[in-house]
Amino acid sequence: MSGALSGLRVLDFSHLLFGPFATQMLGDLGADVIKVERPVSGDLYRDLPPFFNRKVGDFENPSFLAWNRNKRSLAVDLKNPEGKKLLQDIAATADVFVQNFRPGVLDRLGFGYEELSRLNPRLIYCSGSGYGESGPYLERPGQDLLLQGLSGIMSVTGRSGVSPTPLGVAIADQLGSYHMVYGILAALYHREKTGRGQKIEVDLFRALIAHQTQEFVTTLNTGRVFERPDSGIAHPGMPAPFGVYRTKDGFLNIAMNPFAKLVEALEAPELARFDDAEALFDRRDEAHAAIEAVTQTRTTAAWMERLLSFDLWCGEVLRQEEVPEDPQVKHMNAFTSYQHPVIGEVQTVNVPITLSETPGKIERHAPMVGEHTVEILAELGFDGERIAALRSSGAVWASTASASRRCGALAPSGFTRKRIRPRHDERSHRIRAARPGRAADLLACRPAQCHERSHGRGDPHRDRRSGG
Repeated sequence: MSGALSGLRVLDFSHLLFGPFATQMLGDLGADVIKVERPVSGDLYRDLPPFFNRKVGDFENPSFLAWNRNKRSLAVDLKNPEGKKLLQDIAATADVFVQNFRPGVLDRLGFGYEELSRLNPRLIYCSGSGYGESGPYLERPGQDLLLQGLSGIMSVTGRSGVSPTPLGVAIADQLGSYHMVYGILAALYHREKTGRGQKIEVDLFRALIAHQTQEFVTTLNTGRVFERPDSGIAHPGMPAPFGVYRTKDGFLNIAMNPFAKLVEALEAPELARFDDAEALFDRRDEAHAAIEAVTQTRTTAAWMERLLSFDLWCGEVLRQEEVPEDPQVKHMNAFTSYQHPVIGEVQTVNVPITLSETPGKIERHAPMVGEHTVEILAELGFDGERIAALRSSGAVWASTASASRRCGALAPSGFTRKRIRPRHDERSHRIRAARPGRAADLLACRPAQCHERSHGRGDPHRDRRSGG
C-alpha cells in the first residue's frame, strides 16, 4: 500500500533538527526524500558530540538517527560545477525543496528560490530560519534555547524562585518543523488547483510565539501578566489544584477538578478552607502545599485508583525510560524498531498518526553518507561510466554498507584523505584553538555556516544566523 505522499519528490538541503524532522514526517507518509549531504562528513549531527558522548552501535549520533529515517542520502560537492549542475537538474524535477541555511547563503550558491523557481515553476520552496529573512535580528544566532528565552516561553515555565526555565526538549526546532509541514501541505494543495509552486518562509521565533497564543491573547487583552507560582502549580495562569504533587513513591499530576470532589476523594476535609475560586488562585501555593501533605501519604498507584474512581482528572508522572513500558503506549505501538546495516536494531518512536487508507510507516533506515548516490544517479539516467566520472572528479561521493565505518573510511579522489570522525576531545580542542571561548558557538545549531565552511565560503564564526 502506497503512502499518502507517494510519488512526491523532496530535495532536502536541511541539517540538524529544524528541517530534517519536517522532511522525515514527509518521508513517513511516503514521500521520496533525497537528503543532500556534504561528501564524507555529511550532516553536522553526524559529527557533533552526542548526548552522554555515546553513539548508537559505536557508529552514529542518536540525534541523527532520530530525524533522518525514510530518506536517501546523496553526497554532492556544491563547490564542484558538475555537482552544482546535478543538484539544479534534480531540483528541476522535484516537488518540494527544504532548506534551513542562514538567509542569503543558498542564493549565493545558486539554489535560492528565484533561481530554482525559474528552473521549476511548480517547485514548492520551504525556507527555515531563526528570525525570518529580514529585520534587526538577522545577524543573531537562531538556536533553540536562545529562541525559547526571547519568545517569552521560559518566563512562564518553572517556579518563581528559580531562573526562567527552558523546556527539556528542542521545542522551537520541532514546532518549526511542524510549521514547515503544514505550509508544504497547503502549498501542495494550492499547486493542485493552480499548477504553481511558491516560497514558504518558516522561522523559529514565530513558531514559538504562535504556540503561546492563549497566553498572549490573555495578556494583550486583559493587561494581566502571568507570574510563575512558587509551588508545583503547572501553569502561571491556573489556580490550585492544577499541578504536580509528590506521592509516597513518586509524583502525581492533578488537573482541573471540582475542588469539593477532590477534597472528598483525598479524605481531607481540612482542605475545604480553600474551596473558593478566589482563594484557589490567590492562595494557590498554600493550597498546593496542603494538598501535597496529603498525597505524600500514599503511593502513586493507590492515589490513581482512588482519584479515578471519583472520575477526577489525574495522571502518573513517568520518567522517559518508563514510557515505553506503559500499557497504553504499548497498545498504541508508539515505539518500534528498524534494522540498520551497520548498527543492527535501532529502537525509535513510531509514526505518531494513524491514516486508515494510507498509513505511515518506516521503510528506510537513517542513511549513511552518500549511501544512495549511485542509486539516485542511475534513476536520473546516468550510466555507469558517467557515474564513475562524477565520482572520480569529486562532484559526488558514494558509500556502501561494506565500507561504512567512517572512522576508518578513506575519502575518494578529489577529497583530502583524513580521519573523518575526530575524537570529541580533539574536536573540542580544535574549536577552542580556532577561536578561544567560542566552542559553544560552533556546536550550537548552525548548519549553514558548517556546510558553507566545507565548501570554502564565508566565515563560520561570523555568520551565525541559521535556525537550528
